[in-house]
Amino acid sequence: MSTPPGLLIAFSACTTVLVAVHLFALMVSTCILPNIEAVSNVHNLNSVHESPHERMHHHIELAWAFSTVIGTLLFLAEVVLLCWVKFLPIKRPSEQKNDTISAGVAAAITSTSIMVPFGLVFIVFAVHFYRSLVSHKTDRQFQELEELSNLTRLQNELDQRGEAPTLSSSAQFP
Repeated sequence: MSTPPGLLIAFSACTTVLVAVHLFALMVSTCILPNIEAVSNVHNLNSVHESPHERMHHHIELAWAFSTVIGTLLFLAEVVLLCWVKFLPIKRPSEQKNDTISAGVAAAITSTSIMVPFGLVFIVFAVHFYRSLVSHKTDRQFQELEELSNLTRLQNELDQRGEAPTLSSSAQFP
């Protein structure tokens, strides 16, 4: 029994995409991190806003998502595909009946049945963690908006108090 061509194609595609995803993340971190360190040593706020890492914020987040989420899922798929490519060609001993599976197929099924639950746990954790981050950020933004609203209200009250004496003093002198 030889390895099916579709399995080899899936394995090579998964390997190539896995390497490309991590190289993209490595490239972004290699280009951006020295710039962040250089900007952090400058105590000028304008240079922080002019820094490329502020403008490339979406690329950095994309590289992070690729490396952590997609890269981890691809790595899990890579391990499963590798087990199938490695163990599927292992033949049955000649004394076994034809209706039983070979040791290679059993090993590949075992690795798949172990990795699939880990993949599901990873996906559930990633979704939960991302939702927690978004919820925290939303709550924080809401608090900041409330603080700005309170500051605006206080400023308006102070402005009205400041105008009240000038109106009454001008009314006293015709």
